[in-house]
Amino acid sequence: MTDTLPFSGLRPAPSSVAPPVPGGLSVTVSGARLTHGGAVLFSDLALTLEAGRITGLLGPSGVGKTTLLRVLAGLADPEPPTRVAAGDGLPLAGRIAYMAQQDLLLPWLSVLDNVLLGDRLRRKKPDAERLERAAALLRRVGLDGRERDRPAALSGGQRQRVALARTLMEDKPLVLMDEPFSALDALTRLRLQETAAETLAGRTVLMVTHDPLEALRIGDRLHVMTGRPATIGPPLEPPGHAPRRVDDPALLALQAELLRRLAG
Repeated sequence: MTDTLPFSGLRPAPSSVAPPVPGGLSVTVSGARLTHGGAVLFSDLALTLEAGRITGLLGPSGVGKTTLLRVLAGLADPEPPTRVAAGDGLPLAGRIAYMAQQDLLLPWLSVLDNVLLGDRLRRKKPDAERLERAAALLRRVGLDGRERDRPAALSGGQRQRVALARTLMEDKPLVLMDEPFSALDALTRLRLQETAAETLAGRTVLMVTHDPLEALRIGDRLHVMTGRPATIGPPLEPPGHAPRRVDDPALLALQAELLRRLAG
């Protein structure tokens, strides 16, 4: 099976002026601490997620990126004095959508029912409005007409697009993504980066990735997490707005800079 989502990575880049984004939710992490096996992985770590922007977090394996993401998601208990705060002062619980590296689709459910999984878990029968929203999201990610298919009938890229639609279906102000496209082949990955950039525009997103070019294509602010104990370096902000051209010379120069930071 092939993934037929159009790929525009080599087409002319969009205007360098970013489109306006609606007001979103800013999030700050301060004093973050993590120990493992008696060793301190990071201490007094700080990170700010700007409202309505995609923040990329890169770093070598084992540095603690995924654990930091899980702390934000409420899936891991933070060690004192870690503090996570939303810009509006309200709790983050119930306001987060999480997209993992694996698509985690339920094989016995249709594509449409997988997108509506949150309703099922909340024991809430989706009404006509919710059904139409789910169908609209599937159209937006290029899966119109596949609503009744089972996951086994889809390619890997198509399954990830269902997972992206399911994440957006939750309509949460904060989206957390943990290497969501790393298991895909190179061309499908580029296609999904474009889809993600377009569908996540205006949302507050933290995406953990090992791929500098991926971060540069769809991120607004990029941080590198390195060292032991780990520290988070100053942000790097790619010019223009996503999805950026994969062959843009400025992007390739920034990729070299990110690699230097990762090596440091």
